[in-house]
Parts: sequence; C-alpha cells; structure tokens
Amino acid sequence: MHAQTGAFSTKDIEYLRHGQRAMRMRLFKPDGTGPFAAIVDLHGGAWNKGNLTSCNDRDEVFAKAGIAVAAIDFRHASDGYLASMADINYAIRWLKAHATEHGIDANRVGICGQSSGGHLAMLAAMRPNDERYTTINLDVSMPPFHATVCCVGMAWPVINPLSRYRNALRGRASATPPAWIGDIPESHDRYWVTEENMSEGNPLLALERGEKVETPPALWVQGTPDDVHDYHDPGSGGELNEPERFVENYRNSGGSIELIYIDNAERSSKASFDPLTVFFCEHLSV
Repeated sequence: MHAQTGAFSTKDIEYLRHGQRAMRMRLFKPDGTGPFAAIVDLHGGAWNKGNLTSCNDRDEVFAKAGIAVAAIDFRHASDGYLASMADINYAIRWLKAHATEHGIDANRVGICGQSSGGHLAMLAAMRPNDERYTTINLDVSMPPFHATVCCVGMAWPVINPLSRYRNALRGRASATPPAWIGDIPESHDRYWVTEENMSEGNPLLALERGEKVETPPALWVQGTPDDVHDYHDPGSGGELNEPERFVENYRNSGGSIELIYIDNAERSSKASFDPLTVFFCEHLSV
C-alpha cells in the first residue's frame, strides 16, 4: 500500500550483536496503514568505510514513495567478506521475521546497494541459501525465513572485485597514477586478503563459472565517466566494459536486468534515486 502522505518516520534498531558490537538497522517507515514493501539498503565504502547513514538521501526518497527501507550496518574491513555476507543474510531474514510488528510485507522485500554495497547486494541476492552466509540463526521463537529477495537495485556496483583490484594496481604502476586509485588496493587487501577470495565472492565470475545462482530482476544505474566502476578488464577475453559484461552474463543466465547511464556528476541525486524508485515500485508492487 502506498504511503498516505509521502511522510515517513525513522527508528534505529539493534538487529544483531557480535559480543560488544551492536549491528544497527535504520528503519524508514512510510506513514500509512501498510503492510509496506521493503528494501534492505547496503552502504558503499570499498568494503571498509561507511555506515547506515551513507545512503540516507536515497532512503528518504524510497520512503516517500511508500516503500519501507532498512539501511543496515554490517561487519566489514578486516572482519572480511564472509562476515559481511552473514550479517546481510541475517538482516534480510530478521526483517522478514519481524515484518508484522513493523508493518512490512515479508513477501515483498528487495535489496539495494551502492558501489561495494552494490556488489554485496547482488551477491546476497544470488546466493540467499549459501551455507556460509546463513551461519547466524534467528531466535528459535521467530518463524523461519529465507533470505531470498524479489529484486536487486545497484548503484555503480563493484561487480568484479578482482578486476577492479588489478585495474587499480595497473593504474598505480603507470607513469602518472590517476587520483581515483587512492587506497583502493589497500582496502581490497584488508577486506579480501587474497585474490582467490576476490574471485570466489564475485557475482560476475560466478556467472561465468556457470554457478547455479538466483537471478531476480535487477537494475544497474551507472554514472559516466567513471573509471572506478566502468572500465575494461583486459583479461576478460572480450571488448565489453564490466557493466555490459555483467549484464550480458546475467541475461544469458536467465536473469532480467536493465543498465542505465547517467551523468556521473549527478549520480548522488534524483538522477539515480528516481530510476531506482521506479524500479522498486514496479517489482515490489507498490
């Protein structure tokens, strides 16, 4: 059901705890009777930085459109890849298990992410039942739920961590290293540790390896020009840049995906928020 006024409220919730570390969820809830479709939103930050406030502007737009949003904190940085995936998988299941008390429809849940968060969103959607990702159990008093999502919205995702790492290293080794490289290699090393991990936890290469994965409807919003996320991998064996390469593989694997380009200078504005909102409204029946 649509929000009645376009207004919404927010509430911070501790959805998980690791020892003394609380993982929080900021729940944006539209005004109205519900139950509302929901999006789990994942921040970017090269798997090392950022928090649940990083996508606040986008989440407010979703909430005004009548969609509940759960922006979440999750373990990252030196906690590593599998820790992030376990927290995200649990957050999806937790939100479904608590759907009734928060006015959410557990059958209409999508996922969204930006940059490294876009990578995590797609990987979580592709592997909802991966036993390495489902290691955190819901409380026995909660009904059992799986982490399958209805759709995936991505904003300039790092869809291939391995090629992005190697692209940054090539740039750093050049005569005039471009400024965009920054600490990208160090961030990859801290989070992924090895290139083998970058290859394994990799949505694009998972498709090219022929893994059996889920392929829910997806949208990729890509700024241009953007050397950080839109580049050619010379080891790909083809001519496509990484966005087009992923789209081709996703469609070949039976998935429906749209890739749209916007002015990179306007990407953190309605230029990206609006198409994502339209996409989620369509696929979550808002």
